[in-house]
Amino acid sequence: MGSFLRNLTPEQQVSLLFVGVFGLLVLANVAGVLMSLRERRSDSAEEASRELRRRDNQALLRTSWMMALVFWIGWALGDGAGIVLFGLISFFVLREFISLSPTRRSDHRSLVLAFFLVLPLQYALVWTRHFDLFTFFIPVYVFLAIPAVSALGNDPQRFLERNAKLQWGIMVCVYGLSHVPALLLLDFPRFADRQAFLVFFLVLVVQTCMLVQHLMARGLRRPVAPAISASFHWRSWAWGLLAGGLLGVLLSGFTPFKPLPALALALVACVAGSFGHLVMKAIKRDRGVTHWGSAGRSVTGASGLLDRVDALCFAAPVFFHSVRWTFL
Repeated sequence: MGSFLRNLTPEQQVSLLFVGVFGLLVLANVAGVLMSLRERRSDSAEEASRELRRRDNQALLRTSWMMALVFWIGWALGDGAGIVLFGLISFFVLREFISLSPTRRSDHRSLVLAFFLVLPLQYALVWTRHFDLFTFFIPVYVFLAIPAVSALGNDPQRFLERNAKLQWGIMVCVYGLSHVPALLLLDFPRFADRQAFLVFFLVLVVQTCMLVQHLMARGLRRPVAPAISASFHWRSWAWGLLAGGLLGVLLSGFTPFKPLPALALALVACVAGSFGHLVMKAIKRDRGVTHWGSAGRSVTGASGLLDRVDALCFAAPVFFHSVRWTFL
């Protein structure tokens, strides 16, 4: 199976993926509509909980559609357009993150630095393939520059808290997400013009892990961290890892990896993504919100974009460096 997939041309591979992934998503949407119609005719006392589950399923499907569309757009437009696309996504998710974090007038210089210098420079380093500098530019230089610029604002009130929030937002929304388009520029022998499949591999295994984990958590009691997430159980988490790992093996034919390394890389990405999603839930609870958007619409007008990419922001850098250190 793996050799058959590798012998296909890139156009044939992407066509096969398009039919398979989008076909499954369409079937899932149709099934969701049919189930909602059937449940509306029911007058049972569980109607409210069914409505909540239906909304959760719709949110998961919307996220899956978005992840699939991101891959397709990145493939269709090419490397340069893919980098610009993810740069715009980083801008909106960082804006969304900062909008829920209190800032003061003295923070304006730091915010301008983050949005209009750090973000474009990070993606410029990706574009020019300066991977070594790209790796430590934000964790070293930006982490030192942000508080220095903030100190020039002459406002010591909650100085550490304000700067830590901005540094954390940059780390997740810019540094983490910028590793996704960086996958498009990795140079594998005999894998030219197919790097977009690495993005597809990462997105699909992480999203599958999150979907299975969420579905398997239903009916389970005693979550690991009930004050943060009612759907994170060790059992459901293990099922999510299993699903993501097996899918990674099945998709190995689209990648330069053999089945066993594909399994290991899929598990690494799923572990990072699932714990990253839990961390972002903890931040939302700290901010007193259940979603980065309110009633399906975010404060930035980006429709809760950070809710859809939070796991990817954590999984992407771990996956990127694991691939680069292991195979290049």
